[in-house]
Amino acid sequence: MAIPLLVALAVFAAIGGAFVGSGALGGTPIKDAADGWLGADSTLVAPGTGAFVIWTFIYLGLAVYAVWQLGATARSSPTQRILRPLAAASAILNALWLAVVQLGWLGISVLVILALLLVLIRIFMLLVQEPVVDLTERWIMWLTFGPYLGWVSVATVANMAAWLASLGVGSDAGWAQPLAAVLVVIAVLIGAATVLYSRGRMSAALAMVWGIAWIGVGRSDGGTSSTIVAVTAFIGAGALLVFTVVAGVALTSRRKQMQEAQP
Repeated sequence: MAIPLLVALAVFAAIGGAFVGSGALGGTPIKDAADGWLGADSTLVAPGTGAFVIWTFIYLGLAVYAVWQLGATARSSPTQRILRPLAAASAILNALWLAVVQLGWLGISVLVILALLLVLIRIFMLLVQEPVVDLTERWIMWLTFGPYLGWVSVATVANMAAWLASLGVGSDAGWAQPLAAVLVVIAVLIGAATVLYSRGRMSAALAMVWGIAWIGVGRSDGGTSSTIVAVTAFIGAGALLVFTVVAGVALTSRRKQMQEAQP
């Protein structure tokens, strides 16, 4: 029971840290921390302000997971024995990222979010490789860690761009906007790859659709504007949404047929 309790404590500590980091208790909001480099208009690939409400969904999922994994079903789950340390690590890294950003250590924040991304990728891979039998467990894991991975994938690109911009890289350079558009296309391809790799699971890709679309909003709402990036983001988000739904439904149906055909 000790490990599940530690996981729950780590998750709720991360949620509490996010509450403080949002500025709700009078602290510095993330968009204003680190000299404002993580604001919605700081770089060409920064998502618009409204994008960050997805954290509410992610933290709600983490809270549900933290409580659920204390129960008897989760304690007997072989999948959870593997995933608990990774889930705890993701929460700790999330809280650490908030802390280093509040301290203004933008370069360190890139290392932290890359570590967080790697942990979430590992969780995603394990969920694909170790199919969950229990229906409740399956829904909780995919609806929590799928969007978590999808959003952090987009946030990692934005975080790296913010750090490079803070160093003056690409300032007013002619290649900056085309490169930003290419990064958006790469994000779309990564989102599509998650659907294919997971044989139809859509939650990570849908979170990336959300993040990419909000990059388009951010580049067209009068802040750091860019027509090429906005258009690429809107088209990319739309294309990824269609692909995710069509491929996701087809692959899920095929996966179920193969499972039913097994003796």
